[in-house]
Amino acid sequence: MDIHEAQAYLQASLHEMSHAFQKVPGSAVLIRYIQSSYQNDPVRSAIELVLVIFFIRYLLSPSYPTHGPNYVKLRDDEIDELVKEWEPEPLVAPQTPFEEAETEKQPIIVGPTGPKVKLSNGKTVVNLASYNFYNLNASESIKAKAIETLRTYGVGPCGPPQFYGTQDVHMNTEHDIATFLGTQGSIVYSHAFSTISSVIPTFCKRGDVIVADKMVNYSIRKGLEASRSNIRWYEHNDMEDLEQILKKVAEEQAKKRVVTRRFIVTEGLFEMIGDCSNLPKLIELKEKYKFRIALDETWSFGVLGRNGRGLTEAQNVDAEAVDMIIGSLAGPLCAAGGFCAGSKDVVRHQRINAAAYTYSAALPAMAAVTASETLTVLQCNPEILHQCRENIRTMKAQLDPRSDWVQCTSDVENPVMLLAFKHEVIKSRQLTNEDQERLFLEIVDEALANGVLITRLKSIPLMGSIGTKDVNIKPALKICITSGLSKKEIEKAGVTIRHAITKIMTRKTNRQSSLAA
Repeated sequence: MDIHEAQAYLQASLHEMSHAFQKVPGSAVLIRYIQSSYQNDPVRSAIELVLVIFFIRYLLSPSYPTHGPNYVKLRDDEIDELVKEWEPEPLVAPQTPFEEAETEKQPIIVGPTGPKVKLSNGKTVVNLASYNFYNLNASESIKAKAIETLRTYGVGPCGPPQFYGTQDVHMNTEHDIATFLGTQGSIVYSHAFSTISSVIPTFCKRGDVIVADKMVNYSIRKGLEASRSNIRWYEHNDMEDLEQILKKVAEEQAKKRVVTRRFIVTEGLFEMIGDCSNLPKLIELKEKYKFRIALDETWSFGVLGRNGRGLTEAQNVDAEAVDMIIGSLAGPLCAAGGFCAGSKDVVRHQRINAAAYTYSAALPAMAAVTASETLTVLQCNPEILHQCRENIRTMKAQLDPRSDWVQCTSDVENPVMLLAFKHEVIKSRQLTNEDQERLFLEIVDEALANGVLITRLKSIPLMGSIGTKDVNIKPALKICITSGLSKKEIEKAGVTIRHAITKIMTRKTNRQSSLAA
């Protein structure tokens, strides 16, 4: 083929390619754009061509270099040897001897839970170790409604909320929660623990500032860790220390002319201590220094206030003054899942950005209906809250003022009573946290042997998480009060617990005295 034939062949090929390209929809528009762009601004056309070539090359290139200077090609036998030697880390850390001893002694409940439960050894005991504060799981009307929902909707929605998982009962529950609290809207999550740990990183990103109480619970700390924000800690319930930190943050950002999202994160009732926050003061400080508040009411929703609306009702604060109210539908509501209530914008933002909402199956319809029913019960029957609080006072009268060993750190209306050793007891006996844990475990076993099931505060998972380096989490007994028991039964259980504490502590004293002799 001579040069003339080659030119003719090339022209024919280009003509065929041009003819085929013109048949593509939109090709005429692209050709006109290139012609006008080249005539008006040829430099821009050249830059666009370079970018197109770079984009094509980027798509075709591997995501990592396979022939770099540090790349070592292994033989098949070397690969097999490395695979054989590799041992994955366990998903769960091995138990310590203390945890193994606790697991061996852990009682097993047979049948449904309630104020009194039957154990696997056949013994019936008083149950003060569950969050069934109002004995709502024994309500026949709630059971009937749950069974009806189960037969209508099935066990689970089998899909995330944004992908055919949302049902009418979910929307009704969200409306009921918002109406109950007095907020513009609410959003329901399928798991209580992941609610707050997902809400925080949904609104707070890298570079934002979060000021948090030093004693916040484990789920909050996981949310703080996931947000990758700048975390500042203030002393537990110390409003003066909080104000100093807020003022310092505001001054630093004003000096640098930096604007970021700024949040105060705290709890309504603190899981690790049992006391409550000073919400009116928090509202005052957040408005003064232009912060937002994320209030975790996991332990106060359904507990505090005349009808159980939480800390806002108990301290007479407008719920709309709190930017985000996060709570649990488990525990006193005897359902499952969690929620976040606030303005319509707050709720709407979470529907497409919250990881636990977007990438998790929706809450089972039965749990959603159960939550709505229990809210109705709390609104129509506030006397069950009064009965529970009366039992709290009865139990506290048997333990806190009468015991020489422990004191209650919980709020007067908190049905979860935390009993920690008094400071003088710890000091006189030089008790470490491990010593206190072992003593409380023996007290739990002694109380169970006498017919009362209680538990203790589990603080081990919290240790090692973000912000716990300078925090002293005191071990404590955990006693969960219920309105399902009479005053006499509560008094008797309180006496049993007090005697168990005295027996273990005096036995330890006698043993130490004999060793010293």
